[in-house]
Amino acid sequence: RENPDYLSVVFDKGGSADRSAIYNEYKSNRNATPDVILDSVPYIYNILNGLGITTLDLEGYEADDIIGTVAKRAEKKDFEVYMVTPDKDFAQLVTENIFLYKPARFGNDIEIMGVKEINKKFEIDSPIKVIDYLGMMGDSVDNIPGIPGVGDKTAKKFLKDYGSIEGLYKNTHNLKGKLKEKVEGNQELAMLSKKLATIITDVPIKYNLENLKISKPSNEIIISIFEELEFKHSASNRSIYAQGALNVVKWFYQKPKNLYYMQTLIEDLYE
Repeated sequence: RENPDYLSVVFDKGGSADRSAIYNEYKSNRNATPDVILDSVPYIYNILNGLGITTLDLEGYEADDIIGTVAKRAEKKDFEVYMVTPDKDFAQLVTENIFLYKPARFGNDIEIMGVKEINKKFEIDSPIKVIDYLGMMGDSVDNIPGIPGVGDKTAKKFLKDYGSIEGLYKNTHNLKGKLKEKVEGNQELAMLSKKLATIITDVPIKYNLENLKISKPSNEIIISIFEELEFKHSASNRSIYAQGALNVVKWFYQKPKNLYYMQTLIEDLYE
């Protein structure tokens, strides 16, 4: 549908060493990754590379931070960048040249969000303030605590009134009652939460931007993988759609990441 010239799929590798170092409870609420997913990952890497799509990862850094780094570097080289993810955290990275591309999932259509859309959604005047929004209300998915008693509406009101977490703490004299107590009693937690929610954009990852260009798929590599996985019907047809590259990304965010659903991907790739 979009036919990009450059495309890369980014993986976590070992989680965020920096965030875990300052907050032991970061993402501690998540269950261990099922073995079926761990077993699938090497195949996913190989399929993507066989399709001519580069993969990126770096030990000790989350995919969020690598994507943020690549996006900012590409922007400096006058690229228009689309971050393919449903994760609201990435809204903080949106600029006039970097967009949040939310894939179709759960019956919803694709949504592309730029500066205007992000500002409207979060009721702010700059996407960078999404960091303060997340720092104030926290994020249960990543186990970022936020300020106790502050939810979506209160965080948006604070940002309208004070502009940032720092601005809030310069004006707590304007607050009243229990909310005032909770805010004033959790300044350290608020600042920690803001740091945890900030996507790193200077990850020391080495790559050649030109290598992120989508290259010609290798039928031999793909067929070899499919035969190993005993996808005989799919492997019998040797024509790979050029659109297959985007179907991988689409599948990546729509389906549980395990081998059971690879058949769906394969049917998308082969006539």
